[in-house]
Amino acid sequence: MPTALDRQRPSWAPQRSATLRTRDAAVIDIGSNSVRLVVYALEGRSMWTVYNEKVLAGLGRDLAATRRLAPEGVATALAAIRRFRAVLDAARPSEIFVAATAAVREAKDGPDFVQRVRQEAGFTVNVLSGEEEARYAALGVLAGAPDAEGVVGDLGGASLELIRLTAAGAGEGVTLPLGPFSLGPFDADRVRETARQRLAPVAAGFRAKTFHAVGGAWRNLALLHMRMSDYPLAVVHQYEMDRNEALEAARLIARQSKRSLEGIQGMSKKRIETLPYAATVLEAPIEQLEVEHVSISAYGVREGMLFEAMPPAVRRLDPLVEGSAALGARQGAAEDLGAALETWLSPAFEALPPVFGNDRRLVAAACRLAELGARLHPDHRADLVFEQVLRAPVAGQTHPERAFLAAAAYARHTSSFDPPERPTLGRLLNAERLHRARVLGAAVRLGCDLSGRNAGLLSRARLTIDSDSLILSADDGWADMLLGEQTARRAKTLAELLGRKLVLET
Repeated sequence: MPTALDRQRPSWAPQRSATLRTRDAAVIDIGSNSVRLVVYALEGRSMWTVYNEKVLAGLGRDLAATRRLAPEGVATALAAIRRFRAVLDAARPSEIFVAATAAVREAKDGPDFVQRVRQEAGFTVNVLSGEEEARYAALGVLAGAPDAEGVVGDLGGASLELIRLTAAGAGEGVTLPLGPFSLGPFDADRVRETARQRLAPVAAGFRAKTFHAVGGAWRNLALLHMRMSDYPLAVVHQYEMDRNEALEAARLIARQSKRSLEGIQGMSKKRIETLPYAATVLEAPIEQLEVEHVSISAYGVREGMLFEAMPPAVRRLDPLVEGSAALGARQGAAEDLGAALETWLSPAFEALPPVFGNDRRLVAAACRLAELGARLHPDHRADLVFEQVLRAPVAGQTHPERAFLAAAAYARHTSSFDPPERPTLGRLLNAERLHRARVLGAAVRLGCDLSGRNAGLLSRARLTIDSDSLILSADDGWADMLLGEQTARRAKTLAELLGRKLVLET
């Protein structure tokens, strides 16, 4: 059965983005291993992390042996939460969410800890049930990837939550004692067998082609796989591994000694303690749920709580388009220009064969990025915009889509197409997609120059692509807008890229 928050897929019609009213919201996430404060800037459908502080307290470290919270973990967690109180008293976000997960939920002294948090920091802690934790993890995945389907697995310090995603939304979830603190001393063979046994009774209900992996340990596993495979784009959100790649990485990490893992640059020593568990546990869902692809989500329970709190109309918006609009707005772009460019370009591009399947949202995003470099030095604008678009923390896009939009943003600012990171583009985009990105960038450039970046004037012109021509026309009485020498150059460039004859109907 779908949950109360059913999936609301973005509807595609040319439309203005939501008004980008910014407000701050904070989440304190009291997990079995880490205690974290994240402050977000919410702009419509977009979530931007503006502050992130984590303490690896290890609250659940003693859970398997004593069924109680680790005393040193309690002291560390309470000190961190008191500090978070001071930070939030100064920041004064519009909303504060405080949630605790498996360790506090399962420990005998969990209620005592919750009471101490209230007394010492003034926070009321929402202790999530296993089903609630699974549901929020699924909503977080949907917040970051609206079209996601398959099964979500959220691995924390003490538990693994599973929940299915279908076209109807997030289904019922289960929680399993498969976090590192629930598995005792690490022995790969024993942990592997325990994971298989505990997953077996529910496996039939969670079989899926795609496994959406949530949690810090699995994100670190993905980062290690990127290094192992010499992957050029260190963006963990929506990083994908096929079944064999994920199993190979998991088994390799599980075999490493602690000393070997400590030699990995940038890896937290405290995270290293749980990484072999996470790697070994991952084998069970891949094998028993018949998974073909593993997709890493940087969004989880925290983002799921924020997503649920959004108005339904905002949840229906596309995070890629909204995030692109927010980036553009920071450069002072006219709020209506991106939507006007989308309206102007979309009919023409719909005459071209798709290169992604849902090309329209990429056109919409590229249009809203049109003025991203407006306040940058013109000699460096194309390169700087390329880098920003490729790595911006904007959700709702695969890595090939990131590369496509970065290439389009580069082409929007220069006709000399020599973008940075050619090997990255070559690995993520085939020749057809790379060429289409250049075409889209050239079309956005034409629209901006033709109209003088004025949405009202742009509505007076028409762009049409047929089998052998690129036709640029204007409403009666507005033909003079087509006469500019720069406009003619932009239109000629676009026609040549499309392999079509330019027709200016003046």
